[in-house]
Amino acid sequence: MSTVTYEVRDRVAEILLDSPPVNALNEGMIDALLQALRRAAQDDDVRAVILGSAVPRRFCAGLQLDALHGAPPARAYALVDKLYNGLCEAQFHLGKPSIAAVGGTARGGGMTLAIHCDLIVAAESATFGYSEIDVGLTPAIHYTHLPRIVGRHRAFDLLFTGRTFGAAEAMSLGLVSRVVPDADVMEQARALARTLCAKSPVVMRMGRMAFHRANDADYRRGVAGAVESFGNVAATDDAREGIAAFVEKRKPYWQD
Repeated sequence: MSTVTYEVRDRVAEILLDSPPVNALNEGMIDALLQALRRAAQDDDVRAVILGSAVPRRFCAGLQLDALHGAPPARAYALVDKLYNGLCEAQFHLGKPSIAAVGGTARGGGMTLAIHCDLIVAAESATFGYSEIDVGLTPAIHYTHLPRIVGRHRAFDLLFTGRTFGAAEAMSLGLVSRVVPDADVMEQARALARTLCAKSPVVMRMGRMAFHRANDADYRRGVAGAVESFGNVAATDDAREGIAAFVEKRKPYWQD
């Protein structure tokens, strides 16, 4: 059974995460997502891409931590390298605008999926959070771009408290493009995609590339460092304890 579906409707490629109950990311799902993005990039009939979820009230809960429980640090490093580097390159070379339709929970790696898109349409009841710190990990890829979007001190708050926040706060922080009623999130994303599809595809491709080069140069250079940072943290005893506690549904015991 595929964990990611792909369908082209009215020149828009709709890529939906479909791994109940929470769309947790494992290697197979990341591979399927990257393959779908590359497929959309190579299809000249596709003018825009929507990344959404087929699971009600869930966008993506982040990495599937039970797959990392007891695994060597190199396993976590390889998985995050594929997510960070693979996703960054796939979006950078997409050649057409991408829209994240967040109709529910976005946490950890789910934030990474959404933030790599050019636009984010969020349902009113959607919730967000950088929850890695609570399991002894770090959302290192967000250290570069998030302070530029929301400011240094608010970024630190979000990244190091791990707190959840709603769509209204995400909008006020500049993290999402639009907030819409829950039932309308996909339709609003489709309407936005149709608006983008009506533009010149050549100008859109060239303009989007120039926009990414102007805004994402430091971010792309920082991806390798983010992978290394995540790998170093994942190798610590506290990271192993945090993952074990999550899987075993108990509070972690952090070493002093």
